Amino acid sequence: MRAVVNVVRGKRVAEALNALNFMPHKATRPIEITIRSAVYNLMDKYREERFDEGDLVIREIRVDEGPQFKRYRPAPRGRAHRIRKRTSHLTVVVGTVDELAGAEE
Repeated sequence: MRAVVNVVRGKRVAEALNALNFMPHKATRPIEITIRSAVYNLMDKYREERFDEGDLVIREIRVDEGPQFKRYRPAPRGRAHRIRKRTSHLTVVVGTVDELAGAEE
């Protein structure tokens, strides 16, 4: 998942969503859904302001470790091997190009 996130970090939202459509990775769908959710949350939070989707930029996107599910698989000679089913937390912060330029100065 981190390889896909590194591709879209710092890009405009439209460019990031377009790049995700052409990537063969399985993780692109949840990342796309989370980016769209962040855009809609921004628009919902500031209803009185108008945002052009072309001006929105992914300010921050990160993947953190989530809980692990521990399972066991039978192994030879009566033993068992542990299987860890890993999960992750995806965080996306979206802002305008003006906010990004102001934060860099």
